[in-house]
Amino acid sequence: MLPEVRKLVAAAGTAILEVYAGAHDVQYKSDDSPITRADRAAHEILSAGLRGLSPEIPVLSEESAEEHAIEVRRHWRELWLVDPLDGTKEFISRNGEFTVNVALVREHRPVLGVVAAPVLGLTYYGAEGVGAFVAQEGEPDRALNVRRPAASPLVVVGSRSHRGDSLDGVLGRLGPHEMRPMGSSLKFCLVAEGTADFYPRLGPTSEWDTAAAQAVVEAAGGAVTTVDGKPLRYNERDTLLNPHFLVYGDPNRDWHRLF
Repeated sequence: MLPEVRKLVAAAGTAILEVYAGAHDVQYKSDDSPITRADRAAHEILSAGLRGLSPEIPVLSEESAEEHAIEVRRHWRELWLVDPLDGTKEFISRNGEFTVNVALVREHRPVLGVVAAPVLGLTYYGAEGVGAFVAQEGEPDRALNVRRPAASPLVVVGSRSHRGDSLDGVLGRLGPHEMRPMGSSLKFCLVAEGTADFYPRLGPTSEWDTAAAQAVVEAAGGAVTTVDGKPLRYNERDTLLNPHFLVYGDPNRDWHRLF
């Protein structure tokens, strides 16, 4: 289903860019997170398109709050997990580092993912048994592989919008490294393409923020785990908030000793 999902993500990206090109009003949800017309437009395109593509698979989007309750999703063995606009703060600040994320989750694992950055003209995509790739406008698609061994000094990617003392403590124990700030799920994608080695996330994220990019990282040979080394899993907790997690490429380093 990758080609069809990529088309839907591209259509959502086009709708977002139409809003991005002009003035965009910002409203705030009950948790004080911002939402724009672009979020809503992309949500409508993706929700309708995915239901048309696979009517038997439920769609869980950040903007479909009525489906967030565990009572609704408890028995789902397969679902589409969608963030219509990941990085709304980046969208509002106009730095281009926001994405459209769509993942297919099966038995609590992301097995297919598409992550598009419309302003940057980049689409990262991957699936279990297929591999991971990046498409850039005007160029042939390129296969992705994580970097092994990790670089020296390490290249660490982190959030532009969320940083705290706990991350600074980890970086202090890490040793020599270069820190590269990046918005949205593009942080995962830098690990997938081998331009970054490590992304520790010790702040809040939701399942729709991470599933698509996790599928890309894992298809590129990397790993996404909790801080105690367990795979990051989906739709099995009462909450849709993720635990803290790590993204890395080189499995021969003991990343978890930092925690």
